[in-house]
Amino acid sequence: MSKKIVMKFGGTSVATPERIQHVAKRIMSQKLSGYEVIVVVSAMGKTTDQLVHLAQSITSTPSKREMDMLLATGEQVTIALLTMALHELEVEAKSFTGSQAGIITESVHRNARIEEMNVCKILQTIENGTIAIVAGFQGVDIDGEITTLGRGGSDTTAVALAAAIHAERCDIYTDVDGVYSCDPRYVTSARKLEEISYDEMLELANLGAGVLHPRSVEFAKNYQLPLRVRSSMASDEGTLVLEETEMEKNQVVRGVAFEKEIVRMTISYVKPFNGSLAKIFTTLAKHHVNVDIIVQSIQEGIAPSVSFSIKNEDFADAMAVLQQEKDALGYTSLDFEAGLSKVSIVGSGMVSNPGVAAQMFDRLRVEGIPIKMVSTSEIKVSVVVPQEQMVQAAEVLHEEFHLHEVLENVN
Repeated sequence: MSKKIVMKFGGTSVATPERIQHVAKRIMSQKLSGYEVIVVVSAMGKTTDQLVHLAQSITSTPSKREMDMLLATGEQVTIALLTMALHELEVEAKSFTGSQAGIITESVHRNARIEEMNVCKILQTIENGTIAIVAGFQGVDIDGEITTLGRGGSDTTAVALAAAIHAERCDIYTDVDGVYSCDPRYVTSARKLEEISYDEMLELANLGAGVLHPRSVEFAKNYQLPLRVRSSMASDEGTLVLEETEMEKNQVVRGVAFEKEIVRMTISYVKPFNGSLAKIFTTLAKHHVNVDIIVQSIQEGIAPSVSFSIKNEDFADAMAVLQQEKDALGYTSLDFEAGLSKVSIVGSGMVSNPGVAAQMFDRLRVEGIPIKMVSTSEIKVSVVVPQEQMVQAAEVLHEEFHLHEVLENVN
């Protein structure tokens, strides 16, 4: 039985006809190595951004259904052109939309989750020796409505396909040559990691590191599927994402991630009442507003309140929902603070090393960077800070935990 592999190429990797032809040669090389190959691609370059801009030139409030209909066209252009490039190399290939590939999602527009994979057609294609070129980022619900998986969703498409066909691994080709200890565009001392665990990668992805889509890492962890993040332009092996890493085990913190455009919202009450928290966050969840850090304050003599952070892109929806449901939720006032960002440190070593959070807070204090909110888990600590100090915070934390250094393993 031939080995199966999934190759995923991001937008910058297929941004021009010349790059598409380069990608076609890389795919052909894997085919000649004896693999049955499935390829997942994103829209070319900045196509998705351009499509969003087109929609906004028509209306400031486009419907989510029509946005999915529009945005799904970007990947369809790429799959057709890449298939043509492979044909020019005399390589058998066939393109598939998300629907044709059997990717069934929940009935949610703009940020749907995959519910089922019907890969019979894809398996038949590759078993016949033909390369399957699949549009990433998109699927279809049970009613036949086109849906999209959210920005970066092509990664999830690739990993879901790899899991469904029991691929040997999934290679994510991008414009960087692996996963770094921090974004090298902002922190010049950032270092490429040879390996990283699923849990660490999932935290970094959720906290703003744009290398991999969080749901793709979830899929990979659930199915124990090795992921490799590598450059589309170089032959470097990149970074391997797997269950447990053997390298640099004594590095307590493995990475720093950051995310801009964060808003802190605060709801205050004259007095608390049972179920108030549940009602707030149930109401927001029903409208698909994702809430991150939550802090409740109840002190005698001070009006009780709850603060939470959301992404700026969800702010308008959150405000509309909370104002509309004010009577039902029973709160007194609603305030917000924009211009914030979230900076996080991540590392599996935190579990057995107390004092990491204190070290982080102390360094930020010394640097004069105010902390607005805090969130912790076993392997991460996140703080909300002013956006103008986001990069400074990332740089000093990267230095504080010696992430620019390769520490020798201790047996």
